[in-house]
Amino acid sequence: MAQVQRMSRLMVKTLRDDPADAETLNHKLLVRAGYVRRTAAGIWTWLPLGKKVYENIARVVREEMDAIGGQEVLLPALLPKEPYEASGRYEEYGDLLFRLKDRKGADYLLGPTHEEIFTQVVKDQCSSYKDLPVILYQIQTKYRDEARPRAGVLRGREFQMKDSYSFDTTDEGLAESYALHRGAYQRIFERLGLDYRIVSAVAGAMGGSKSEEFLAPAPAGEDTFVDCPACDYAANTEAVTFALAPVDGSAHGPVEELDTPDTPTIETLAEHLGVPASATLKNLLVKVDGEIVAVGVPGDREVDLGKLGEHLAPAEVELVTAEDFEGRDDLVRGYVGPQGLDKVRYIADPRVAPGTAWITGANKQDKHAKNVVCGRDFEVDDYLDVVVVEEGDPCPNCGAGLKLDRAIEIGHIFQLGRKYADTFQLDVLGQQGKPVRVTMGSYGIGVSRAVAALAEQTADDKGLCWPKEVAPADVHVVAAGKALQTELALDVAEKLGAAGARVLVDDRAGVSPGVKFTDAELIGVPQILVAGRRSAEGVVELKDRRTGEREEMTVEEAIARLTA
Repeated sequence: MAQVQRMSRLMVKTLRDDPADAETLNHKLLVRAGYVRRTAAGIWTWLPLGKKVYENIARVVREEMDAIGGQEVLLPALLPKEPYEASGRYEEYGDLLFRLKDRKGADYLLGPTHEEIFTQVVKDQCSSYKDLPVILYQIQTKYRDEARPRAGVLRGREFQMKDSYSFDTTDEGLAESYALHRGAYQRIFERLGLDYRIVSAVAGAMGGSKSEEFLAPAPAGEDTFVDCPACDYAANTEAVTFALAPVDGSAHGPVEELDTPDTPTIETLAEHLGVPASATLKNLLVKVDGEIVAVGVPGDREVDLGKLGEHLAPAEVELVTAEDFEGRDDLVRGYVGPQGLDKVRYIADPRVAPGTAWITGANKQDKHAKNVVCGRDFEVDDYLDVVVVEEGDPCPNCGAGLKLDRAIEIGHIFQLGRKYADTFQLDVLGQQGKPVRVTMGSYGIGVSRAVAALAEQTADDKGLCWPKEVAPADVHVVAAGKALQTELALDVAEKLGAAGARVLVDDRAGVSPGVKFTDAELIGVPQILVAGRRSAEGVVELKDRRTGEREEMTVEEAIARLTA
């Protein structure tokens, strides 16, 4: 028998106005509808209605993970630092990591993710190829010390996540495990009612050979992705590539030095010379693990520091400061050019192709140079896609103009390979009687993020509007009147519950019908059943929360409709 929740006894307090600090739709509505409560910055309490939605999402995740052979475990959130020191991530995470000491002075951390610990578990439990393949997963609270928690439960310091890990003895086995997870994720997000895209991504500090993200398009999203209207290409902007296409540069004249006083920026230089910014070469100086590196891009484009950081991970990338120019006669601030940078590693975007000619710094104060040809006057040490992707950039597959959109990352899958197996020497005895190094996959779903993503995608101007699979109830029964309506509402609710429906019934005394109707739309249960003016005739009104369609019917017809 399904549970009947009476609002007269339910701990739910709805609000008419948005919280003052709320910026996003999910933050506003989840608080206003009584689903969550802010405890501290980035830390949230899940109230009864919110906990039901969260658990419904977790149930779907569990069912689909179990269906592909996943085995659920629960690892600790409080972890020793040594495994993370061994992998290098104790330092790589930097300020994002919550670090603490016990009373004896030993170092611990609150787990941001659990690759290291899962690897150790399998090393302890599996010794032969006969023990593999295996898929382990957990739904666990994770911790990251975000500098600016925002968007309600979308970006918190504490969040709930499903992380799973596959362990195989061959690369072919890893590919199969990856495909199993990919299919399971598609079924999960389809069951949840999420609009999503699968996009190519970069592995970054996670390592590995293949990575894809599952993104839910929404204005509140912190990820930007590209979509090609002419083919099926889609990718996180950090994964978009541009083909290196060398050109014939033999027609360009020799390098010519130009007098360009007070032109330390691309804007001032282009204006001074009367040329488009695209004719100039921008050279951004950064420090990579403390070493100064120059990054060259066309003058009309910006360097995507996040993209650059992903390419160079796990190295730390930061901008240079004025102090970094001291004692460096080869680096003239505002007038740096790639020609003559013998002591500096030069990275360039593929748009700076061999044979292309540029106006760029002459490495002298107030001087620039033109006809500086890539491959003739300077060499590129490494080509990396590092520009900020713009609307209309060519699709890597078909060349059509790309479109940009915002999205919430709700899932991420990686073929990790042997990165962590190498760190912890995870071997099993192979079929030939010799040790075989295990290969891994890592797969995450943001369970609490999925709550926020669903709120963002499905809400309307009246409030939340949950898909049936995740809603806190199947039907919201409203008693729109006094004793007679309340008696009928409770009777119908009990009959619906006995038939297996999940029911929320608004039996609050002293609350006007208008407030009850407003709350029903704000809370967002898929079906609203009203015991109103025709209650004495045994007639109720059924309203579809999403479409707004209303229909009067007898109590018996309503019960049959809602439990079919």
